[in-house]
This record gives sequence, structure tokens and C-alpha cells, in this order.
Amino acid sequence: MRHADQILEDEKLLNLVYEALVRRHPKSRTRGRLGAPAEIVLRMLLLKHIRNWSFDVVEREVRPNLLYREFTRVYAGKVPDSKALGRQALALGPEVIEQIHQRVVELAVENEVVQGRKMRVDTTVVETNIHYPTDSSLLGDGNRVLTRLMKKVTALAGPVGTKMRDRSRSVKLRVLDIARAARSKVPQSQEKLKRAYRKLLDSTGRVVGQAKRFSREIADGVKRSADFMQQAALEGLRQEIDTMLPRVQQVIRQTKARVFGGDTHAEGKLFSIFEESTEVIRKGKAGKPNEFGKIVKVQEAENQVVIDFEVYDQRPADSDLLIPAIEIHRQCTGRTPDLAAGDAGFYSSKHVAEAQQMGVKRVSVPSRSTKSAALKREQKKRWFKKGQKWRTGCEGRISVLKRRHGLNRCRYKGIRGMKRWTGLGVIADNLINIGKAIDKQRQSAE
Repeated sequence: MRHADQILEDEKLLNLVYEALVRRHPKSRTRGRLGAPAEIVLRMLLLKHIRNWSFDVVEREVRPNLLYREFTRVYAGKVPDSKALGRQALALGPEVIEQIHQRVVELAVENEVVQGRKMRVDTTVVETNIHYPTDSSLLGDGNRVLTRLMKKVTALAGPVGTKMRDRSRSVKLRVLDIARAARSKVPQSQEKLKRAYRKLLDSTGRVVGQAKRFSREIADGVKRSADFMQQAALEGLRQEIDTMLPRVQQVIRQTKARVFGGDTHAEGKLFSIFEESTEVIRKGKAGKPNEFGKIVKVQEAENQVVIDFEVYDQRPADSDLLIPAIEIHRQCTGRTPDLAAGDAGFYSSKHVAEAQQMGVKRVSVPSRSTKSAALKREQKKRWFKKGQKWRTGCEGRISVLKRRHGLNRCRYKGIRGMKRWTGLGVIADNLINIGKAIDKQRQSAE
């Protein structure tokens, strides 16, 4: 990490973080308390993702450890509070994280860690932080959240307007009934399952109607508070209710379509009322056939340096990613790769021919279903097999990103949180690999 520490002293990196922090408020440069220096914020965040710690743990670990204090540049000063560090991390945003990653890759090219002769690319799934979604559990989540919000409104506004009725107990019992009926294999259990769903949907519909009346009464001034701060809190609760209502209504629609209509592909299907951007992704894994999260592309060059990553809002076809990956490689390294490798999902005869026209000498992307004798002979050549052996290293890199840097499951919220989490994990891994490569270069030079 000594060489990675020297890379983080780059002025451009610090300027990126500093500019992001001072943009939080219009006069952050001249007013308010002194914040944590940009250098400390950057190093604390990267240490967090290098070790895959939480904000609380990174604060606790840095405080007594002299080595961590030196690496984060805290020295004998006060360690930033975990909550303050979380707010500063949120201020960076995925755009700044992307710029930091690009600058780290530039430093790798400048230090000749990356020459740009080889490229490999693969995709993986970073899961969102949700429980396994079932219709009954999603309905239970919606009931619980709306009920909690209405209780808060009642505590602030008092017993005026629509009276609060708590259906939490009956909803919980219906969810348990559904779980028991779903486990049973006898034919009669299906009818019992539908009866339990009807009751659960009826209770959820009543909670939704009650929440709508609460929201309307706050907007009309029926439920209000004389205290300014409490009134602001009521307005915030109304916004939360209005955000949650359409999600719960969507869960009701997709539950009716599946349970009573047999339609498992309802339009706009939700897998979480908290992480609405979550997709179900099937990559053919025997141990985990369904994964709930986002597709992430990981693109590497020499010395296991990830030169590009991307979190996709909607899952793309892998075969459409090969040509953009080569173009990005050219932008990052300043040259077209001699070897481009990917798995069979990236194969397309059109794109392979286009890659060769772009100047890629060897495209090691197999076609599993080809009937062409010439293509089969090409795939049996030594250079092709060596390219595929090198490509398998991408699987190992993804495994390390998941095990060591937490990319198995994103702990930040929303699609922007997913992009920040993935970017920081990739940067942390790059620092380790760039540091190792520079250290190896210096040892061989000596």
C-alpha cells in the first residue's frame, strides 16, 4: 500500500474531491465550520472499501491505529465522525467517483502499469440490499411502512380528521397463513392460498385508502400543527406517503395478476418497495438461479487493472458491449488492443468483424453454436486458447471484487448509490493492484 499511498497524493484527485465537497452549499468556501480536508475524506472512503467496512467500523479502526492514521493523513488529529463521513461520501456522487476512477487509470498508464496491449471484459450482478421478494412479503412491507408513517402523522397532528386504524396484526397473520399454505403440497392448499391472498389484498387496499386520506388532509390543512418544525415534518411525511403509495398499488396489481390471473410478467413489476430500480437477472447459476440487482460491466487491461466499469440502468445484451469496450480501451490507454477477450455471451459475427476492422489483431470470443468448420478450426488455434485462458482471469477479478470489496451486495441506496458503491470498490481494488505492479517494477529494476 506504500505505492498506492503515493498515487493518492496526486493533486488532480484531491481537486476533484475538494470541488465536490464545496458544491454542497453555495457559500461552503467562505462560511460555516471547517470541514474535513479532501485528502482525509478520499483516503477514509477508500480505506473503507479496501477493507469492506461500514462507516462506523472505519471510524473505530482508524482512531487507535497509527498505521491507518498515517495512511488517511489524520495523524494526531480528530478522526472524522462516521455520520459526517457518510454525508461527505454522498456529496461526491457517482459522477465524481467516475472521474476519480478515470484519473487513477491515467496514473496507471503514466506509470506503465497498463500498456494497453490486452483487454478482457465480463459482466456480473451486484445485488441490491433487499430480502428475497415474494408477493406476500412485499404487501407486508407496504402495510408496515404506510402504517408507520400514519402513526407519525397522528403523533404530530393529534386525533383530527381520519382516525388511524392499525391493521398490522391481521396483515401479519395473513402473511403467515400464506407462508404455511405455500409450503403445503396437497391440492386443497392452492384454494387456501388464494383465500389468504384475498384477505391480505383487502387489508392492504384499506390501508392504501386510509393513507390517501391522510395525505389529502395534510395538504388541505385538516391535519396540521401550530409548531413550524412539526408542520415541516408533516409535509415531509406527506411526501413519503405519496412516494410509497404508487409502489404499494403496483405490488397489489402484480399480485392479483400472478395469483388470480397466472401472469408472472406484469408490466412494471417491482421486486422491492424500497429499491424500485431492482431487476431480476438470471445468469444460469445452479446455486443462485435468480439474482436481484443490477448488471455491471468490468473491463480489464494488464496487471489486473480495471480500466472501465459501468452499472446499467437496464440489462443490455452482452454481445452489444464488445465494440464500446474496445473504444473505451482506446480512449483510456491511447491504443487499440492487440488482443480482445470475452466469453461466449459477447460473440456476434458482425461485432467480431467490426473489432478486426478497428485494428484488433486477435479477437478471442468463442461461438458455442457455430457450424462453420473454418470458425471451429480458428477456435482451436493456440493463440485463441491462450486468449481464453487469460480471459478467465476476469472471473477471478470479479470474485475478488465481491469477496474483498463488497460488490456481492450494495449497501448504498438507489441507482446512484449502486454506482457509488461499485465505483469505490473498483478504485480500491485498482489501488492495490497498481501498488503491487509498481513495487514489482522497482524490485526488478534494482
